[in-house]
Amino acid sequence: MSDSSPQQSTPWQQTDLLALMAPQPSAAAPRAAPSSSPATLLILDTETTGLDPAQGQCVEVGAILFAVPQRAVLSQVSFLLPVNANPAEAINGIPAAVSRLPQPWQAGLHCFNAMLEATDAVLAHNATFDRQWFGIDPLPPVTRPWICSMEDIRWPAALRLKSTPGVKDLALAHGIPVWAAHRALTDCIYLAQVLERCQDLEALLAAALEPRHTYRALVSYAERHKAREAGFRWNEPVAGAWSRRLSDDEARALPFAVQRVHPDGHSATSASPASRSEPGPAVAA
Repeated sequence: MSDSSPQQSTPWQQTDLLALMAPQPSAAAPRAAPSSSPATLLILDTETTGLDPAQGQCVEVGAILFAVPQRAVLSQVSFLLPVNANPAEAINGIPAAVSRLPQPWQAGLHCFNAMLEATDAVLAHNATFDRQWFGIDPLPPVTRPWICSMEDIRWPAALRLKSTPGVKDLALAHGIPVWAAHRALTDCIYLAQVLERCQDLEALLAAALEPRHTYRALVSYAERHKAREAGFRWNEPVAGAWSRRLSDDEARALPFAVQRVHPDGHSATSASPASRSEPGPAVAA
């Protein structure tokens, strides 16, 4: 008996009601990526024993090599790294004793290195956190450009996402069932499925790779909601201010004034919204 389903399931999921309702990748010919857009992405996630690399270790790496024009997964790998203790076990569910069981993690790391060499850019959700673990033995340094799917990609407004959405919210907004969380490869799979469904992925990636700088919002205490709604965070990365990484064009398009902050924490030039030329009020908590 032939399958009467209106759509075929993706390689990642079985045909069910959620899959039938989810937007599916177009069957059209692969789109040529703009020269500023990567042709391949290494979707990456880590699980760690803490938040600070000076005190914690990376306990798991997951990665998927993804072809952008074809919206296709090329290869994937996941492996544990041995650790003596895992204070974050309650979050990631990885007992330290399990990480030390015999398994070919060196071969997994070798595969990861080969995938890293084959990619044009690395994509991670909250890339600021993940990138800090690379270059610390045994993980290699990453010389490819980083794209943060939480901070750098401006997801379509029709999805009604927060300005900095979580992986689960991003998946659900694209009609992707969420069955687990806090394991590295699982989160990579969610992101790969999201990218499969993006009709304008090349444009989103090209925009995400534009140079970005840290800006502080020049808003009063009464207007702090404007900064929050625009994705600015209080006290991070700039202490005592609402701040966010933006391209210069994004900074100029904001409905309030902002000020660029140098990596050393000193303020630089100000950018005012297009609708007004005067600087905004001073920052307030």
